Amino acid sequence: MGIVVSFAEGNDTEIRIYLLNNKGTVKVVAYLRTSSSANVGQDKDSEKRQRDAIDAYAQAAGCKIVNSYYDTAISGADPVTARPGFSIMLERLMSNGVRTILVENASRFARDLIVQETGYAMLKARGIELIAADSPDSFVSDTPTATLIRQVLGAVSEFEKAMLVEKLRGARERKRRETGRKVGGRKNYAEVEGGAKMIALAKRLHRYPVNGRRRTLADIADALAEAGYLSSAGTRFTGTAVSRMLEREQPKLVSK
Repeated sequence: MGIVVSFAEGNDTEIRIYLLNNKGTVKVVAYLRTSSSANVGQDKDSEKRQRDAIDAYAQAAGCKIVNSYYDTAISGADPVTARPGFSIMLERLMSNGVRTILVENASRFARDLIVQETGYAMLKARGIELIAADSPDSFVSDTPTATLIRQVLGAVSEFEKAMLVEKLRGARERKRRETGRKVGGRKNYAEVEGGAKMIALAKRLHRYPVNGRRRTLADIADALAEAGYLSSAGTRFTGTAVSRMLEREQPKLVSK
């Protein structure tokens, strides 16, 4: 069984000891994230791989997973508080007494180093532990060495993601030159069915206030959902997604 015991040494050093043979059981929640909607589904590897890694760690450490939260089609660069699943998880953690989150690895929490560090600091300030199944000390240890390792791993993950994106972009661009047509890649909001009308509605909602108050990004996302406009995963758009819609040039509505 596993339990986290914390005690202070001096004024500023906190030591966390894992007692794997303790008779108690630590209640935890699992957090999963998949960047692309193309990797979401029962026939895809992402969710199964993450759950297997988290379940294996929980079993070895004697933890009991009481709930799981999954953000689908959410970029690892998006702030954690802007993610629907993470926001729901955080709200429930603050009320149910569970204080430990398990993730497959640090990149599933966040790929962007700044997002990773600020998100971790936010959880720590609320007394919530974050544990990566592949490297349990990645987050729980606050020694200078552990902090450096966490930052280096975050930077490497961010670099690998950027390199992969660049390679795919280059391949699509070569194919586009050969065929004269856009090939692959994630469709922008204007390219999806009904996208032009959705963007026009988002801009209209943003432009006109209600009762003298301008709508927030969350208000606009709610209104889009009520109008039937949802993300490719079938969920309400995040504030980040709405912000991207508002930044786009107004697409032309083609009448048939």
